[in-house]
Amino acid sequence: MSITLEEKARVMKEFATKEGDTGSPEVQVAILSSRIATLTEHFKTHKKDNHGRRGLLKMVATRRKLLDYVKGKDEARYQDLIKRLGLRR
Repeated sequence: MSITLEEKARVMKEFATKEGDTGSPEVQVAILSSRIATLTEHFKTHKKDNHGRRGLLKMVATRRKLLDYVKGKDEARYQDLIKRLGLRR
C-alpha cells in the first residue's frame, strides 16, 4: 500500500521547511505517518496480511528513529512536529 502522488505532494508542501524541501526529517516523518495511516486502514479489512504488517512495523520503527533524531537536535521542533501530526495524546 502506498499513498498517491497528490497526497505525497500535499504532505511535502505542508511540512517543508523551505521551498523544494523533500528530505528534511519533518517531511520524512509526515510521509511515513501518512503511509502508516493508510496501512492501518488496510489491516482493518485484511487481518491476515502478515507480510504487510512487517512492513508497517518497519515504517513505525523508522518514524520513531527520525523523531528521536529531531528531538535530539531541537526539542521545540519535535514538539511542534508531533503536535501538527497528532501523534501523542
